Amino acid sequence: MGLGGCIILIGAGAILAFATDWELDTVNVDMVGWIMMIVGVIGVFVYASVMRRRRMVVPPTTVMSEDERRL
Repeated sequence: MGLGGCIILIGAGAILAFATDWELDTVNVDMVGWIMMIVGVIGVFVYASVMRRRRMVVPPTTVMSEDERRL
C-alpha cells in the first residue's frame, strides 16, 4: 500500500468516526473508523521507514589514485 492509500484510509476513517451518526445493529461504525485511521497511520510509518532505507547512500569502497582521478 502506498502513501496515497494510507492517506485515503486515514481520511475515510475520520469521516466514519467523526462525521457520521449511523446506527447499525451488527457493526460499530465509529470503531471501524478508528481502526481505519490506526491502520493508515501505521501504513504511513512503515512507508516512511522503507523509503528511508532505500535512500541510504553507501560510500564507495574503492580507492583511486590521483592519476586515475585526473582521467
